Amino acid sequence: MDQRVSDTREQIVEGLRQIVPAEVAVTGTTHIMRDLNLDSLAVMDFMLTLEDRFDIVISLDKVAEVETLDDLVTVVEQLRARKLKS
Repeated sequence: MDQRVSDTREQIVEGLRQIVPAEVAVTGTTHIMRDLNLDSLAVMDFMLTLEDRFDIVISLDKVAEVETLDDLVTVVEQLRARKLKS
C-alpha cells in the first residue's frame, strides 16, 4: 500500500473514531453500517465529512458501492485521483 492510500485510510479511521466507541475494532473488512452500528443518516453525515476533508464529491451511486472500510478507501482514492487529473 502506498503512503497516500495509507494516509487516506488513517484519516478515514480517525473520522470514524469520532463517531463510534473506541472499543469497536475498525479494520479493512469492517462493515460500516453493520459492524459499526451506523444508520443511513450517520453514514451520509460521515460521507459529507469526508467530502470536506478530501475536497471531493461522493455521489449516491458511489455511496451505494461502499460496504467496508476498504471499499470506502478505494472510492475516496478513486475520486481524489480523478480530481488530480482534472
